[in-house]
Amino acid sequence: MNLKPHHQPGNSAPVNPPRALKKSLVSRPVIQLAVVLLLLLTFAVLVAPAVAQESGAVQEISGRLDVGGGDLFRLEGLRQGQMLYLYAESTGGNLDPFLLLVHGDESVEALQDAYRTQLAQALAAGEDPVVAIPDILGDLVLAWDDDSGQGYDASMAIEIPADGDYLVFLVATPTSDSKGDYRLLIGLDEPRVLDLEAEPTGDVIAVPEIRSQVSASAVQQTTGSLTGGKSSTFYELIDLRVDETLYAYVESTSGDLKPVLILEDFAGKPVRSGNFTGRDSTAALEFTAPDDVENYQLTVEACCREESRSSGDFRLLVGRNAPEVLEGDADIRGEPLLKTTTPVQMGLRLQQITGVDQQSENFGAVATLQMRWNDPKLAFNPSDCQCDLRTFDTDKFNDYVSANSSLWPDFTVFNQQGRRFTQNDNIVVFANGDVIYFERFSATLQAPDFDFRRFPFDTQDFYIRLDSIYPEEYFVFEDLPGFSDLGDQLGEEEWIINDFSTEISSESASSNLPVSRFSYGFTANRHLSFYIIRIFVPIIIIIMVSWITFFLKDYGKRVDVTAGNLLLFIAFNFTISGELPRLGYLTFLDVVLISTFAVTALVVAFNVVLRRLEMSGRSEVAQRIDRYTLWIYPFAYIAAIAIVASLFT
Repeated sequence: MNLKPHHQPGNSAPVNPPRALKKSLVSRPVIQLAVVLLLLLTFAVLVAPAVAQESGAVQEISGRLDVGGGDLFRLEGLRQGQMLYLYAESTGGNLDPFLLLVHGDESVEALQDAYRTQLAQALAAGEDPVVAIPDILGDLVLAWDDDSGQGYDASMAIEIPADGDYLVFLVATPTSDSKGDYRLLIGLDEPRVLDLEAEPTGDVIAVPEIRSQVSASAVQQTTGSLTGGKSSTFYELIDLRVDETLYAYVESTSGDLKPVLILEDFAGKPVRSGNFTGRDSTAALEFTAPDDVENYQLTVEACCREESRSSGDFRLLVGRNAPEVLEGDADIRGEPLLKTTTPVQMGLRLQQITGVDQQSENFGAVATLQMRWNDPKLAFNPSDCQCDLRTFDTDKFNDYVSANSSLWPDFTVFNQQGRRFTQNDNIVVFANGDVIYFERFSATLQAPDFDFRRFPFDTQDFYIRLDSIYPEEYFVFEDLPGFSDLGDQLGEEEWIINDFSTEISSESASSNLPVSRFSYGFTANRHLSFYIIRIFVPIIIIIMVSWITFFLKDYGKRVDVTAGNLLLFIAFNFTISGELPRLGYLTFLDVVLISTFAVTALVVAFNVVLRRLEMSGRSEVAQRIDRYTLWIYPFAYIAAIAIVASLFT
C-alpha cells in the first residue's frame, strides 16, 4: 500500500459587507465597537486551538547507509486513524532510499527469510526481479515506497489501521549499489512532511532498534613497521560521535622500537598522547569525543632524536567503547575504525617516441594514462542531475573534490624534464563514487640509466615514473589490469622496442614521506644495419687496404697509403664522439677505433723501418721480415677484435 496525499488548495474570496452595515458600524457609539472587538477576540481564542491541532508531531533522524545496509525504527503506541507521513531523502553519496512499514509484532528475521525465498523462486521461474520485488513486498509488508518523493526520494502516507507498535525500515534500494547519508522525516497528522516543509517539533515518534551506524563497541588491529627511512606513520579515524570513547594501544613486536602514540584533531593539533618520552616499548591513550568529530588521525612515531631513533615492527589496537584495548588484549569485532588506504589502479600506454637524445640522455614520449579508484565522498544522487555519471576537466574536478572535502590521487612525473603538455584530459565520476581519470600527454623524460659500454650493440632501458603527491597512508598505486601496452607504430627508426613492464614501488625521492610510485619501462636496442654499413664495413675496407699494401715492394708508397688510412680513423673517431655524451668510460666502438688507429699507426712505423733498412742496403732483411708480417697482420687483427668482443660481452 503506497499512499500519497493530494493537496487541493482552498478557495477564498473577498467579502464586502452591505453599505448599510458599514454605515451603522461607523455611526454607532464607541462602546458598540468595543463589543465587536471583544467578539472577534473571543472568536480568535476559540479558533486557535483548532488550528493548532492541525499541526502534528514531527521527528527528524539522520544517518548513513552502506550498500545493502538498513536502519530499523520502532514507532510505539500509534492509534487507529492517525495519519503517518514518512519522507526519506539522500543528503550525500548516491543513496537511493527505500521505505517499508510493518506491524510491530512482525519478526524481522521471518520477513527477511520470506523475502529471500520468494525472490529466489521468482528468479528461478525467470521473472524480472524489478517486476517481482514490488509484488513480493505487497504480500509481506503493510506499505512500501521507493521513488514517490522528489527524484529518487521515498515518501509515504498511510492511515494507521489499528492501535499498536509499527516498524519502519529504511534501506538502500535493493536494485542498485547505492550508499550515502540520509535524512528521514517522520510525521503524525502532519502532511507537510511530504513537501519537506515540516519542522521537527521535538517529539519522539520513532526509536532506533537497529542502526547501521550505531555507536557499538568495535575493535580493529593492524600492524606496521618504522625504519630509518620512515620514522612515523598515521591512520585516519572514522568519524566519532559525541560521548564515544576511543582507545588505542601500540606495542613493539621487533627491534628496539619505542613507539609514541599521538591523537591529532582535524587541524593537526594533538589532543592526547601516550609514551611521549619514549621510555617504554608500549603506548596507550584514551579520548572521549566532546561532540561529533571528523578527520581525526592517530600517529605512531619512533622515539626519539634523529641520531638515536629507534626502529622495528609494531602492533596497533584501536577500539571504540572498548576499554580492554588499553590492556593490549581485545577481541577483534565490529566495523573498521581506521580509514583504509585508497587503492588506485594505474595503467599507461606508450603511443609514440618523438626522439632519443643520447647526448642529453633523455627521450620524448607521447602516452595515455588512466587511473581508477573509488571515493565515497564523491558519490552523488543520480536524481540530482538525471544522470549516472559526471564528466570534468582537471580544473573543475579539483573544485568538485574540494567542495566534497576530499582528495584525489594527484601525481608528478618524477623523471620529467621541462613541462608536460597535456593534449586532453577527462575525469568521469560515477554515482557510486567510482572515478576514471584519463590523460593523453607528451613530455621529455630523463633516462639516467643509459649504459653505452657495448655501443652500438647495447640494449637500453627507458622509464616513465609517476609518483603520488600524497603519502602511502592516503593512496597506493596498483597495476590496472589489461590497460598498459606498447604502441605498434612508435615512430622511432633507430631503436627496436623489445618489451615493456610495469612496477609498483615505494619511494621517498619526491617528498620526505614514502609515496607510491608507478613505473612503466621498456627496453630497446639499435638497428645495427646503420652502424654496420656506415662504420664497420668502411673500417674493414680500410684494414684490407692496409693489408694489401704489404704486397707492394715500394716501402715509400706503403707509408703514404697507411698514413692516409690513419687520417681516416681520426675522422671516424670524431664522427662517433658526436653521437654520445662525454662519457667517463670507453665503449665497444671506442676500443675498436682506438685499436685500429693504433695498429695503423704501427703499420706506418713498420713501413718506415722497412724503408730505412732498404735505404741502408739491408733489403734482404727487410724482405724477410716483410714476408712474415704479410700473414701475421690479418691474424693479429682478428685476435685483437676477438679479445675486445670478449671484454664487452
